[in-house]
Amino acid sequence: MNLHTLQRTFYLSRHGQSEYNILGKIGGDSSLSVNGKEYAKRLAKYAEENICRTTETDLKSGEEKTVERPARLWTSTLKRTNETVQFVNHKVLTHTWDNGDTNDWVQLRQMPKPNLDEIYAGTCDGMTYKEIEETYPEEFARRQSDKLTYRYPRGESYMDVTLRLEPLAHEMERTREPILIVGHQGIHRILYAYFMGLTREEAPYVSIPLNTIIKLSPHAYGCDETRICLMDKSEMLNDGQDEPVTSMPVGGKKYDPLNDPIMNAPSH
Repeated sequence: MNLHTLQRTFYLSRHGQSEYNILGKIGGDSSLSVNGKEYAKRLAKYAEENICRTTETDLKSGEEKTVERPARLWTSTLKRTNETVQFVNHKVLTHTWDNGDTNDWVQLRQMPKPNLDEIYAGTCDGMTYKEIEETYPEEFARRQSDKLTYRYPRGESYMDVTLRLEPLAHEMERTREPILIVGHQGIHRILYAYFMGLTREEAPYVSIPLNTIIKLSPHAYGCDETRICLMDKSEMLNDGQDEPVTSMPVGGKKYDPLNDPIMNAPSH
């Protein structure tokens, strides 16, 4: 059953390139690189011109006009997402709601949410995939064979993160204003899979590139997707995004998107 009855829009963006991205390290709490800061500026401009504005048709003249609309901003609690939104304009908008009430709204007021923190890699935090393969070959092989349920030593798995994201997904369902969510690759893979109706098994392999906004518009019959690249890969000498073979399903197994939709189990 699809409950997307109200129009809503979500904008998913990873943080800008971090210092760890350049080194190929996972996890950590590093700052942005020079390229990451440039993306942060472009993201702020896009948010002001597109997320905080919409096109409406004048009921009298029939002409279309651009108007400002209230918008929300969610981030993780990690440094690289906070730095990615540092240039966002938080202007105050006087808005009249559907019930006739008029009040002030702070545009894109940042709301850090621990649920949006990246998958914790435990003892592998701060390592490169090559270092993990050399230091913990059995762990590396286990992750390659089952990326969905694999849990890093003293860390998390995709399934663990799915559980902590479930209440956040429900909150997104109830929110009417557009939301810009600046998070991490693993987090956005799960949120994307949920709204696009993918299976749990497919979620860890969704492409969530740097420097790209993924606009999701759920509706009664599915979810529309638009990808907006704000910074082409050719502008960067090295984006540090070469994930190992675990980025693709082993054996080329096909998954049926009609069965076992992600996070469809009842809350516990």
